[in-house]
Amino acid sequence: MHHLKPKERATLRKRKDRIRCFSKYHLLDDLTVYENLDIPLSYRHYKRANALRWFADVLDRFQIVGKKILYPSQLSGGQQQLVGVARAIIAEPQTLLADEATGNLHSSQGEEIVELFRKLNEQA
Repeated sequence: MHHLKPKERATLRKRKDRIRCFSKYHLLDDLTVYENLDIPLSYRHYKRANALRWFADVLDRFQIVGKKILYPSQLSGGQQQLVGVARAIIAEPQTLLADEATGNLHSSQGEEIVELFRKLNEQA
């Protein structure tokens, strides 16, 4: 694992294009899964056609297509965690800071997320 020097860490902290992914999901309870996923895209001012393509890809990748109209309270803890991770990566941030992002997932789901993070890292 690469350890950052203090100056590199300071530079990273100042970047505005990073997303944090926590073990706590931080989903907005009064928004559906779809609406929670829309939040990072609305900050980036994506064209609606591109946003819809991203939604379809992320919902399919995380196997939550059937959950898009549900509210967080209607999801299991693992499903909420998947939505939190999906929301973190949907806008393709240049930097993703993950703090126990797989803590509430079954081991197979956690392995899938870690593999997804590896692939995203290789693409960067």
